[in-house]
Amino acid sequence: MAKKNKETETKGLTCDWRSQGADTGGGNNTNKIYRHKGACRWSGTRTERYKQKDGGWSDISRNVLIGNSGESAKFHLRYFEIASGGFSSLERHRHEHVVVCIKGKGKVVIGEKSHVIKHLDTVYIAPNTVHQLSNPYDEPFGFFCIVNAGRDKPKLVK
Repeated sequence: MAKKNKETETKGLTCDWRSQGADTGGGNNTNKIYRHKGACRWSGTRTERYKQKDGGWSDISRNVLIGNSGESAKFHLRYFEIASGGFSSLERHRHEHVVVCIKGKGKVVIGEKSHVIKHLDTVYIAPNTVHQLSNPYDEPFGFFCIVNAGRDKPKLVK
């Protein structure tokens, strides 16, 4: 008979490149199921700030599903939600992103171009590409973002 694992809530975590869980060594490879509770929230996770420091972003939150509990996965899976009028940092870095829209619609700037993305549209953002996600629409824009577990510090673009 398998033991039941308690759901744990992560605290004090941020989207900053130095975030806890960015280390891919060791790992706490405990099987877990994060049950969807509705409204794009999951058991065992908590809604947190996009980044610890203010500046260059607005009205965005995140939930880390995979990556802050010591997993040895080479990737992190996060859910971000941008409120109407909100946006992420305009930045570039060496790591890549995969973004999958699962709620509403939004805009993504990739290099010099802006694109509207909607439900289940998937975006690959290559290393060193200037990018930003935003929500100029009336409804919340939610998306999964998959990134490398070991990643470099973003460089803000002004």
